[in-house]
Amino acid sequence: MKPVVSALNAWSCVVVSVFAIVILSIIGGLFSVGHHSMMGSTKDPADGKAVAGSVFAAVVVYAVFLVFCGFQAYLHVRQSKRGAITLN
Repeated sequence: MKPVVSALNAWSCVVVSVFAIVILSIIGGLFSVGHHSMMGSTKDPADGKAVAGSVFAAVVVYAVFLVFCGFQAYLHVRQSKRGAITLN
């Protein structure tokens, strides 16, 4: 199989996806338990569980990105080990 995206884009997507999964998981967890830093103001949402569900849905989307981009990065690594010549 040939990679669809460039190696730089694949590795950048991996880094961004890991960062987003970690940060959004923390934010979703705080909304899920109704932590005062997320739910303590009058302008904050009333239903923290619904917000947490939306945030965790975004985590799932980033996990799919991580799998796709990780596979693309793997294809680039495998291709470079075979000594393939690329024309730029």
